[in-house]
Amino acid sequence: MEPRIEEAKEGKRNLYFMDGAHFVFGGILGSLWCFSRVFVKTSPGRQRLNVLAALNPFRSELVEISNTGYINADTVCELLHKIHASGNGKPITLVLDNARYQRCKKVQALADELCIELLFLPPYSPNLNLIERLWKFIKKVCIHSRYFQDFQEFSEAILDAITHAYERYPEKLATLLTPKFQTLNNSNL
Repeated sequence: MEPRIEEAKEGKRNLYFMDGAHFVFGGILGSLWCFSRVFVKTSPGRQRLNVLAALNPFRSELVEISNTGYINADTVCELLHKIHASGNGKPITLVLDNARYQRCKKVQALADELCIELLFLPPYSPNLNLIERLWKFIKKVCIHSRYFQDFQEFSEAILDAITHAYERYPEKLATLLTPKFQTLNNSNL
């Protein structure tokens, strides 16, 4: 991955980090200590908003697709078309995990057709995917310890936070979304 990162820093390549997030319409509480019992109103948690997105930290760009059904190969293909359309003629590399709907022949064939290089991460390595940091940040600023009246309000808050993240939190995202990864190389455990 390091050669691709260097090319992206030099502006010779578009490098995206892709993953899905599933936001459940339910209570996500912070912690609070108090003398008396407090009841916090929450929603049932039976609906969820799925967001499949690709993050290009070198261009401060986020390409996303959302739905309330499922993320599948068709959803990934739709995102590949959006990434290809947003490209500027430079080679595109997409870093992603090993989800079955991302490794299927349909997705790989479309990626070849669109000249998008798919770079699959090793299993159990979310620390190497920058978009995981963005998902954690969005959950923290948008839905932790907040009550939403209905699923529509919940969805709008999340999609608004994702769409305007670089405008509202430029300093935090500049430090959070740097391509520096903690790895264990030749360690004796």
